[in-house]
Amino acid sequence: MIQMHRLSTINVNGKDASEFLQGQLTNDVRRLESEAEVLAAWCNPKGRVIWFGTLWATDSGFGLSAPAETAEDVVKRLTVFRFRSKVDFDIVTDAGTVDPEFLIQNGYPFIGRAQSEKFTAHMLNLDLLGALSLDKGCYTGQEVIARTHYKGATKRRTLRFESEAPLSPGDKVSEGERDVGDVLNVAGTDLLAVVPIDKADAPLTANGIKLTHIPLPYL
Repeated sequence: MIQMHRLSTINVNGKDASEFLQGQLTNDVRRLESEAEVLAAWCNPKGRVIWFGTLWATDSGFGLSAPAETAEDVVKRLTVFRFRSKVDFDIVTDAGTVDPEFLIQNGYPFIGRAQSEKFTAHMLNLDLLGALSLDKGCYTGQEVIARTHYKGATKRRTLRFESEAPLSPGDKVSEGERDVGDVLNVAGTDLLAVVPIDKADAPLTANGIKLTHIPLPYL
């Protein structure tokens, strides 16, 4: 039986909450003036994704969905960037679950502790998922994201595969004797892996187990 991913909610409140998140997250917080929720990520200065999830407006600020295992770590690191901003954080545990099979079938990466800060936004297809803003101004990691986008330098993507036997996140994807990518998320024999785009239909394996490429709905 495939185990569901546990989620927590990070509430971000205070009079500077909107401005604070606008300067940290990859998406434009102003979209919530007309949309119920948006996808967004928080990156480190090197453009590596720390957190990815859903962002929505609440009566007192904003809510962020986060893997339960990383919620406290995310809040601790966000607090470092707070400085004098009037913003507070609190975590609602056991806020819900999400089906890993649904995420994989639809190409949504799950960034838990094992995946945090390993991949750039473009490697995780966040541009294709509508989770990036390229015109809202500066935010953490924005320079790397913009440079990758405008130079068309995305050589690796998150792709879906079926394996002949179960694998684990973090397993290396190989072409022959050479490692070319990493298993990102797994649900049974269905998985997402970050690999070079031009290797999608190459004879790939992980731990000697054959992988078969399955197209994602948005690729």
